[in-house]
Amino acid sequence: MIRTRLLALLHEALRACAAPADAGPASGATLEHPRNTEHGDYASNIALLLAKASGTAPRSLAENIQAALPNSPLLERAEIANPGFLNLFVAPQAYLEELRKILARGAAYGRAAAGSKPPLLLEFVSANPTGPLHVGHGRGAAYGDSLARLLEAAGHPVRREYYVNDVGHQTELLALSTWLRYLEAPDGAPRLPFPECAYKGPGPVALGAALYREEGDHLLHRPPLEALRAAEAGGEAELEPLLREARALLGEKNFDTVRRFALEHVLEDIRLDLEQFGVCVEHWTRESELQESGRVQAALERLEARGGVFREKGALWLRSSAHGDEKDRVLVRADGRHTYFAADLAYHLEKLEHGPGNLIDVWGADHHGYVARLRAGLHICGVPEKRLEVLLLQFVSLSRHGKRAAMSTRAGDYVTLRRLREETGKDAARFFYLLRKREQHLDFDLELAREQSNENPVYYLQFAHARVQSVLRRSRSRFADPRPRPETPGAGLLREPEELRLLKSLAQYPEVVADAAAAREPHQLAHYLRELARALHVCYDRHFILGPETETRRARLALAAATAQVLRNGLELLGCEAPERM
Repeated sequence: MIRTRLLALLHEALRACAAPADAGPASGATLEHPRNTEHGDYASNIALLLAKASGTAPRSLAENIQAALPNSPLLERAEIANPGFLNLFVAPQAYLEELRKILARGAAYGRAAAGSKPPLLLEFVSANPTGPLHVGHGRGAAYGDSLARLLEAAGHPVRREYYVNDVGHQTELLALSTWLRYLEAPDGAPRLPFPECAYKGPGPVALGAALYREEGDHLLHRPPLEALRAAEAGGEAELEPLLREARALLGEKNFDTVRRFALEHVLEDIRLDLEQFGVCVEHWTRESELQESGRVQAALERLEARGGVFREKGALWLRSSAHGDEKDRVLVRADGRHTYFAADLAYHLEKLEHGPGNLIDVWGADHHGYVARLRAGLHICGVPEKRLEVLLLQFVSLSRHGKRAAMSTRAGDYVTLRRLREETGKDAARFFYLLRKREQHLDFDLELAREQSNENPVYYLQFAHARVQSVLRRSRSRFADPRPRPETPGAGLLREPEELRLLKSLAQYPEVVADAAAAREPHQLAHYLRELARALHVCYDRHFILGPETETRRARLALAAATAQVLRNGLELLGCEAPERM
């Protein structure tokens, strides 16, 4: 990319003018695009960073670097700006060469060589399988999948993973909710009092009906009405007697049948939702498999061997407070059951020691306090902290006509990801999720996402791509040689300010991909594509592409076709389509 080649010229100049020993790539020097184009295409702060170590004033050092810059067809000139910035002007021919590369490389433009960076394992979404994915999960799905695509484009082999929490109290509660709705499934069956803290909404109703179709009548054992009424009016504590009643009436085997039935149906629904949202998950790891295979127990024994646990009141605790956590954490309860944390720690140990590379977890912001305990457990086991990267996503609120929608999974009062996708379309949903930084709260404007106007950013982008395709179709129908040629157009043919602005914006695409991947920020690419589309629309409106002058027409067709290619490449990394017509 142009920026990388300019940095190489800078480092060569530093060596030539005997700059300090720390003036290599790790010196912290940056090349950024100035807001004012009169200040060049790139600006470097390297003289400001190295002035103290060199014993030279920043401006004097910048002048020395300027004088030592090697001759290159890439660089037209370099200027000094106070207090010592080095402003670099890229030769127009270099931008035209980049245009040729776009047309020649097509879908590969902006992508690093596959496998040129270390492999990564990316775990994202991983919603509890107790109900359908809702709009909050959608942000994790869109962000995680787009991040995986970006990392692959930057050269990392990426394995996508979903961790399934299929044991524990919430799965028992799902089984209870499903069974109670099952009891109402036969024709004429009375409605039963339903626990306040159980899973509500249409999900358990559909699961209960499906369970009845598969299992028939043999699970129809009515629990005592008083237990149902107590659970209907009470909280979590009143659910325990009802759970015991359900187990006693069904027997452990049948209760587990109901639990597994509900889990598998919910998981299949989640898989379908992700697939229709353009998300491919390559591997699903179940907590139950970790426990049944003995891998959780093996992790606990390893922690104990390293002095990382202690026993108190019949429970096994992790000494996490000694390793950065606010308090010690239970790994095994007094009744002998593993906690979720114990299994999760075993999962991370296995992935980091036997997986393809470092692990990136994408979690909701409510998991902030969980990070320290996990890192403490890994540290005790000798896993370097840099092997695990945790990315936290802020919450999502959905607004419709200025009013916020509810987001309670248990109450069943929420907007599912499927419903959102059906209302807005996959592309609009994904793009809106990616417009903000992950650290920022996202207010998803449903009405704007459905709008077919320039106010809707994904519509604006897709219209830009379709607009170019329309021009290319008209060119093919009107001219004997309509192709936008890969050969570099003449330097004087693309000289209008709007054309040059579009040309320079195109050349930034590879660095945007690299920067967005390195910073784990897909929104950088989303905003870049919006600006690119804006530059195309302005250029299109001011300069006639299919004019009579053959060489100018070919140059402008090449510029338009390259813009469509970059839009298509970028949209693909965000998981969105690039339509030919709109």
